[in-house]
Amino acid sequence: QVRLVESGGGLVQAGGSLRLSCAASGFISNINKMAWYRQAPGKQRELVAGITSGGTTNYSDSVKGRFTISWDNAENTVYLQMNSLKFEDTAVYYCNANKLRNAYWGQGTQVTVSS
Repeated sequence: QVRLVESGGGLVQAGGSLRLSCAASGFISNINKMAWYRQAPGKQRELVAGITSGGTTNYSDSVKGRFTISWDNAENTVYLQMNSLKFEDTAVYYCNANKLRNAYWGQGTQVTVSS
């Protein structure tokens, strides 16, 4: 099993920044990809950013140029640096790990951007 624990969410004004962290523990070997998803009230969960074990990243168009995903292998932690936050970034953000054919999820962290 892989355990994921997110932190770093909170309330921020539009234009501000936050950094989310996702600490992975348990059987973390062979995790090939980590990602951040988000889900706003009344909407489906959507991919925000992903990063492979080789360092390849991808972003949704809505966050490209504002968010940066990174993976600290030594700390077994994935980060999401969020800059120039907008009201529409308000959501619960979830960490996701893909290992072989399994997907693991964290409990989520709330990000609220005030306009």
